[in-house]
Amino acid sequence: MIGVRFMAAAALALIVATPALAAQPVAVADEPQQAPKDAPNFLVIVADDLGWSDLGAFGGEIATPNLDALALSGVRFTGFHTAPTCSPTRSMLMSGVDNHEAGLGTMAELLGPATRGQPGYEGYLNDRVASIAELLRAGGYATLMAGKWHLGLTPDREPAARGFEHSFALLQGLSNHFGEDQNNIWARAGLAPSYRDDGKPAVLPKGAYSADYFADRLIGYLDAAAKSGDRRPFFAYLPFTTPHWPLQAPAETIAKYKGRYDAGYEALRAERLARQKALGLVPADAAPHSLELARPWAALTPEERAVEARKMEVYAAMVDRMDQNVGRVIAALKAEGRYDNTIILFFADNGPEGNDIHAPSPRFKVSSPDAALPPAGALGIDNSLSNIGKSTSYVGYGPGWAQANSVPSWLVKGYTTEGGIRVSAFAAGRGVKGGGRIANANLDVRDVAPTLLDYAGLAQPRTFAGHPILPFEGHSLRAVLSQGAAGVRSADETLGYELFFRRALRKGDWKVVYLPAPTNRYTRGGISTGRWQLFNVAADPGETKDLSAAKPKRLAELVAAYDRYAKAKGVVPLPAGAEGAPAPAARP
Repeated sequence: MIGVRFMAAAALALIVATPALAAQPVAVADEPQQAPKDAPNFLVIVADDLGWSDLGAFGGEIATPNLDALALSGVRFTGFHTAPTCSPTRSMLMSGVDNHEAGLGTMAELLGPATRGQPGYEGYLNDRVASIAELLRAGGYATLMAGKWHLGLTPDREPAARGFEHSFALLQGLSNHFGEDQNNIWARAGLAPSYRDDGKPAVLPKGAYSADYFADRLIGYLDAAAKSGDRRPFFAYLPFTTPHWPLQAPAETIAKYKGRYDAGYEALRAERLARQKALGLVPADAAPHSLELARPWAALTPEERAVEARKMEVYAAMVDRMDQNVGRVIAALKAEGRYDNTIILFFADNGPEGNDIHAPSPRFKVSSPDAALPPAGALGIDNSLSNIGKSTSYVGYGPGWAQANSVPSWLVKGYTTEGGIRVSAFAAGRGVKGGGRIANANLDVRDVAPTLLDYAGLAQPRTFAGHPILPFEGHSLRAVLSQGAAGVRSADETLGYELFFRRALRKGDWKVVYLPAPTNRYTRGGISTGRWQLFNVAADPGETKDLSAAKPKRLAELVAAYDRYAKAKGVVPLPAGAEGAPAPAARP
């Protein structure tokens, strides 16, 4: 598949951009173009379900010296946004357009009666877009990937078919981090992970830790290029599966955090917010949103507190281990003399996971929905306190820690509130005007693809692989990264977001949010408003002050703008009468 698609692409136009490129390159058909010899390399690192405040450079206490050094040498973004969950975000990252156009209007695993079969809800990266890997490869780049894909499970939809010259990829959204199968628990639940190595079936070696192995593979690709004398510019994509559920990490890394979280999530939340204010990441008077999903720490029994603290210790170890592996990749680039010509982008794919996930769960009812769950022991699962973090444990860290890690934002992954879509992000490396600078502009994951193509000296074509493709919706961030500009969007430009029928739209400093009733059969439960709310997120990043009653004209303006967005992007509306129907069982 890759041969046919790429050969067709090579015959299509990629235009050299002008030095002073506007926010969006002009797509013009012309003779094929190659990136200039001095084009920069790109390293794009994506963390999975990372909290906004987890990194030290964003106010966290977890040991992240490698990521912090990069962030403090470059520019940190306090207003970088994604979709509320992973695969929709990845579709926007790869395509530069809205997830409802790129094929992930909702997650493939959660397609329902209202969305299945609808355009833009294919459940994979569709052919209305060309991936940034395809465009860069056609322009002469080496394209390398190691990590999580989550944009298609079939051979014609995997990384090797969408522009990656070399790739080791987990096709699904999650897996055991140690390559264990738990007596075929995943296969019995229809969730067996699929790994692919340059388009061929593969496995995560048993006992290898996911973050370690993904870094190993990416370093291997870079080393092989150096030894062969391949000096093409490269696009290296490193999407970790850490710190995504299940919470698992090497014992020696977990041990570093023993006792660190015994004071509970409210205490951690207060510590992190104070550091964010000291770092200038949030306004000095920023108020955090209230904890809405978790029981107060004081209400937990000593036994419950011990379990909760252990979960956060493991989570911290997962973030720590990811940072260690980023350090290894950076060291390899420096050893090969390629670091100084590399632009580095780092961000999380969405907010932290706030569901209280344990296995076995309803997902593992493999015979029928009414079947009894197999006992955990029969599945090789041990979620006891002493075993949490090992390869045989399957727990998540729950809403208390997730809301602490998203402070000061409202809520967590899965929501269109800031806690679900505002993520830690930064840029560093060649040409980035940094030195610890903080950019507060409204930026978006849709901006990544146009940014890379701009720096590569290439412009987006009108067609790819023999068919038209959608023009970029995002903007190049060159002005912010290299020129110190405040932003790339005018005060009148809007950005819409929708997932699981939860809605939001941003315009300038203003944002509207609608969370449908949690008791409907289409959403997954949780916090509800059942109405539109209005926030000034520049002054109130925690979305604590609903201004809808005070500013009805502004509310109406933004709601009308959301309706136009939804119509233009083909967003499937919440079916009439859906409010109030029974909620489904929670599942990972």
